[in-house]
Amino acid sequence: MDENKEYSDPTKHISSARGCCVCTDAGQPVKAVDQNKCCKLTSYNWLGDLHDPLTDIGLSYAEVRFKNGRKDFYTYSGDTPLNEGDIVAVEASPGHDIGIVSLTGELVLLQMKRKSADPEKKEFKRIFRRARIADIEKWFEAIKQEDSAMHKTRVIAMDLGLKMKVNDVEYQGDKTKAVFYYTAEERVDFRELIKKLAEAFRIRIEMRQIGVRQEAAKLGGIGSCGRELCCSSWMSSFQSVSTNSARIQQLSLNPQKLAGQCGKLKCCLNYEIDNYIETLESFPDNRVRLNTKKGRASYVKSDVLKKMMWYAYEDDPNNIMAIPVDKVNEIIELNNKKKYPPDLEMFARQKEQKSNVEASETDDFASYI
Repeated sequence: MDENKEYSDPTKHISSARGCCVCTDAGQPVKAVDQNKCCKLTSYNWLGDLHDPLTDIGLSYAEVRFKNGRKDFYTYSGDTPLNEGDIVAVEASPGHDIGIVSLTGELVLLQMKRKSADPEKKEFKRIFRRARIADIEKWFEAIKQEDSAMHKTRVIAMDLGLKMKVNDVEYQGDKTKAVFYYTAEERVDFRELIKKLAEAFRIRIEMRQIGVRQEAAKLGGIGSCGRELCCSSWMSSFQSVSTNSARIQQLSLNPQKLAGQCGKLKCCLNYEIDNYIETLESFPDNRVRLNTKKGRASYVKSDVLKKMMWYAYEDDPNNIMAIPVDKVNEIIELNNKKKYPPDLEMFARQKEQKSNVEASETDDFASYI
């Protein structure tokens, strides 16, 4: 069989779904199926140049990736060393599956520790061999059927009146099984659906429910920041996000701005929250008003990273002044001693006129809280 023909057409079907970085120039054969640099949830093996001590005892571990960043750990014999990017046939239930090696060597043990997969307590499945040409051909044929199977499943589910959304279909490499991923707000009785799918596709059917964040991770996309979604590029676990994270970071509680493509609060709201909490420990209570001989001033807003607090006189609320946090604490300490500085201008680092738009946003934020 022509080697170029083997990789020319099928890669067009797996370039985005399998996360492979494939150049699809018109009329040019493509052999870059196993490139690992652009796949979802990719990992850099910074221990790749070191000797793997597990090979000395004839047992090694490898991390193998499948569709849309799905990964798992496998064992293989050290007699046949594997490299990152190798297409391998792995043990499945039932039959075998085809995946791409994403990590080898001692770094796999660190990945196991991070994901709480203890090799002493859990028995991992095996890597049978490097995939043969016949295995890859069947794998490509299975991948070609995934899109049509997903659309047909959506039609069948709609005809049955099931309130569910089929997000993705993943065929096993040997074409004996397919996993159908779906999202649903309520519990779904899909027993009749499985019967119809088994009749239509003549394979073993597995239904797997996922959340809306897992759906966004599978489908991918570009976020409001202009970068690829974190959940589909590098995040391997999800943490709960609350509106309290937005409040601490002085963000406007606008659902349209705070929600990601999944409809939930953006995961990035948790990225800097610890730094904000630590910095805000030095900030005084913003409900405390500053008393001066010129008049009483009320809190307006804060710049946490610059450690500045903005105040305005109660009789002149549109003129606001930025005062460093340490100076605010100094004024509060003077007020507690019944001492009043002449004015706030002597402490201000910056002055500005408060716009009507900013005033309305501040009022809306206060009323929302």
